[in-house]
Amino acid sequence: MNGRGLWACWAVCFVVFLAQPPLTSQLPDVIKIGGLFDVGDVNQKLSFQSAFESVNAGLRRTSFQPIIREIPPGDSFHASKKVCSYVRAGVAAIFGPQSERASAHVQSICDALEIPHIETRWDYRARREHYSINLYPHPFSLSKAYFDLVREFEWTSFTILYEDNDGLVRLQELFKVPPKKYKITLLQLPDHRDYRDVLRKVLISSEYNLILDCKTENVERVLKQAQQVGLMTALHSFLITSLDLHLVDLQDFKYSGTNITAVRLVDPERGEARKFMYEWRMKVRPRVCTLFPTFKSQAPAFPQTEAMLMYDAVKLYVMAIQALDNSTYVQITPLKCELEGGWIHGNSLINYMKMVRQATNLGKIKFLKTRSSRRASPPPPPPRGQTATTVYESNCNPHKPKDSIPNALSNSPRHHLTRLLLPSRRQNDPYIMLRESSERLSGNDRFEGFCIDLLNEIAEILKFNFVLIPIKAYGSRNATTGEWNGMIKELLEDRGDMAVTDLTINFEREDAVDFTMPFMNLGISILYKKPQKMAPSLFSFLSPLSIEVWIYMITAYVGVSIVMYILARFSPYEWQNPHPCDPDPDTLENQFTILNCLWFAIGSLMQQGCDFLPQAVSTRMVAGMWWFFTLIMISSYTANLAAFLTVERMESPIESADDLAKQTKIKYGLKEGGTTSVFFRDSKIPTYKHMWDTMNKYKEMGENVFTGSNKEGATRVSKSNGLYAFFMESTTIEYVIERECDLTQVGGLLDSKSYGIALQPGSPYKGVLDVAILTLQSRGRFHTLKEKWFRQKRGGGKCKEEAGGSSMASELNLPNVGGVFVVLIGGMGLALVVALGEFVLYCWEISREDEKSLISVLSEELCFVFQCKGSTKPVRKKAESETAAVDNMYGSDVYNCSGRNPLT
Repeated sequence: MNGRGLWACWAVCFVVFLAQPPLTSQLPDVIKIGGLFDVGDVNQKLSFQSAFESVNAGLRRTSFQPIIREIPPGDSFHASKKVCSYVRAGVAAIFGPQSERASAHVQSICDALEIPHIETRWDYRARREHYSINLYPHPFSLSKAYFDLVREFEWTSFTILYEDNDGLVRLQELFKVPPKKYKITLLQLPDHRDYRDVLRKVLISSEYNLILDCKTENVERVLKQAQQVGLMTALHSFLITSLDLHLVDLQDFKYSGTNITAVRLVDPERGEARKFMYEWRMKVRPRVCTLFPTFKSQAPAFPQTEAMLMYDAVKLYVMAIQALDNSTYVQITPLKCELEGGWIHGNSLINYMKMVRQATNLGKIKFLKTRSSRRASPPPPPPRGQTATTVYESNCNPHKPKDSIPNALSNSPRHHLTRLLLPSRRQNDPYIMLRESSERLSGNDRFEGFCIDLLNEIAEILKFNFVLIPIKAYGSRNATTGEWNGMIKELLEDRGDMAVTDLTINFEREDAVDFTMPFMNLGISILYKKPQKMAPSLFSFLSPLSIEVWIYMITAYVGVSIVMYILARFSPYEWQNPHPCDPDPDTLENQFTILNCLWFAIGSLMQQGCDFLPQAVSTRMVAGMWWFFTLIMISSYTANLAAFLTVERMESPIESADDLAKQTKIKYGLKEGGTTSVFFRDSKIPTYKHMWDTMNKYKEMGENVFTGSNKEGATRVSKSNGLYAFFMESTTIEYVIERECDLTQVGGLLDSKSYGIALQPGSPYKGVLDVAILTLQSRGRFHTLKEKWFRQKRGGGKCKEEAGGSSMASELNLPNVGGVFVVLIGGMGLALVVALGEFVLYCWEISREDEKSLISVLSEELCFVFQCKGSTKPVRKKAESETAAVDNMYGSDVYNCSGRNPLT
């Protein structure tokens, strides 16, 4: 090439070089981002929107445009339609949704179109689609953290309370531990919101270490009910798996002494986290309350973990696309779900997101490479004794050794004497009673009873003194004004520290004051007169057998007599010569007339017999079966008659509350204004609601069935002669029936409740009192005190159970003696077959001797049999030629007085 050609080549290359775009690429002016959220998920949606507002504020040229759409939770059809509309609009990523089914559908579409799909939801799967990123920690990582905590706390046994199967996935590492080293108990919380039955099982098992896995909104309710049953003491420790425990109000458990430990991903002291929380309180939360007034309850003062994860996910995505922009020219083009092919930068953008090492609200994010899970890894567990770190945080007091429980009672700065409230009425046996003494008593010495002994033992354990202050009423709330009276009012107005008596723990009282763990469990039952002895009946000898058995016996008696009569007429061997010395009688006689058959059967039944017996095999079979039948029946009757004559029968008209509700003769009532009346008033069970309406109906009619006290109710039952029943608490019934021998408890318990010591709201004494009650329970002191005050003191033990068990003998029914009837009927049938055989054989012999047809002989004999009259039968004469031949051969002495039938 010459010089001119060379210069021309260089000129062309220079022009082409100048025509090339600069090496530094630029993002599009607007990048559309899809946000798919479940209907009502306000926090996630506003966190997503707020994150992009924060990002756009720091950008100059490019801005991100979030396109927010809502779908019903779990609606995969609408989710797929929204995703397809997103890709047609040219989005560069899709965030959400939270529901599992819809999210899985979105994942599949994003994977096919190579569009990044970013989530912040709980997902139990170990593997994910290639184009999906989930910032929520993997269940394996969380489970490992929980196991490290258990190992750090040195728990060798614990109980897991879980709500659904997701909880078992979150705790999977705990189930891999050696069974010899760890004792694990699994209990599932019920679907309804009353967890007390399950929590009582934990209390009975004496397990002090619990792992609670449930929804964040249910944590407070579970802990509250755990406190009610006595599981929130200084001896107990809770590990809660919710990552949002910081949103739960734990003020009610502040002084319980319970160690509550939880895991969280957010360190509130980090700069990024503080900045986000400030924006949340100042911008996002007011926007929720303004734009969505109905969602105020969903806008907590602190953000949810998933909302912070969404904020971090947006920041992570923006950093990744900026890093991608530095290496290549990013083009965003619309796509279609119906066509093949995807976004050319999708794979590269996912890889850049995995390589980001940027500090966020949750700290530095690192994605795991194992098992293609690409999950955020939680930090390692904290050192022993630490109570607030980036991962582990105790929202209550740190764990205290069991041998160093603080005694708020003995060290109280306010009171040298603890003020104890108790009812001033005498009708409170045996809980609080005035001491019987000839001397005038004052102060605490005036009182004795179960609760007084209980207080003395608690005071001895906790080393405190107390003064007893009598109050007139227990405490109930005025339905109109909402004000309390009695001991509850005294506690609320700081005129007492505790209320000790048979005070039932119910919802209204628990909402107003605090209660210790229960010291006695009970329920509502029925107090009624003991069953009365039956007056002897004139026909009491009929009692050993039921009416149906007597009817069947009479039927059997008549039936056997008729069968005997019929078979005797069939059988030729029952027709006898009435004059044995007459060798040639004109007639034969059958002794089994209908009257004789009846007499033979009744004689056998009465074990007496008669002066004639059957001769034929068939009639003897009938007699044998009847004798066997009478042997069994008479023996059974005699044995049961002895029981009926020696045992007094008792009769009670009611056996349960249902029996009371179904009748009108016996009236029933209860103590007015007590917790028993509240139970019937608020009950939704039709039977109890009907009984409450009936009691009020009696009151309106001027016949008041309500009483002012339990003692008044017991007195009324005793004097009612069985026409009044009284509902009261089962423990009080136990006390009454030990002293009133004519009264008894009828039926089981209608409900379940407990007595506890009432305290001021937020009282610092609750924790140590719970420990003291547990200590007394472990020593068996409650049983000892109950035996002392319920069955020994003040006239106890007066009424003893009657020996001999049941006071009634049961009559014999048909199932008891039905077999002997079957045997009798079978014998009758067999006898009938034998009688027919004898009859046919007899007719066949006659037909052969008289040279007649068998049919004609059968016809003649059947006509005679079914005449059913007369007990004589003409003798069948032999032919004259045959008679002469016999006379010539044997002589006339062949017919002697042997009594044999000449026909044989």
